[in-house]
Amino acid sequence: MEYDPLAPVPRYRQIAEILRGRIEAGELEPNRPIPSETAIQQEFGVARETARKAVALLREDGYVVTVPGLGTYVRKR
Repeated sequence: MEYDPLAPVPRYRQIAEILRGRIEAGELEPNRPIPSETAIQQEFGVARETARKAVALLREDGYVVTVPGLGTYVRKR
């Protein structure tokens, strides 16, 4: 999927889908951190809340786990 800020799909859903694809392709490996919210903001040109919602969606879908004080990591499937 390619990010399209003008598409009718919410931006956070597009970003979550892109990150999910990177996880499934092995670009983001299990037990390794995903990009920070700041990195997501910079890559996609979105607000912090949009980055947070994308990460929250990945967490809800079981792709990542957030460890307080350490960050968000790809879960083993």
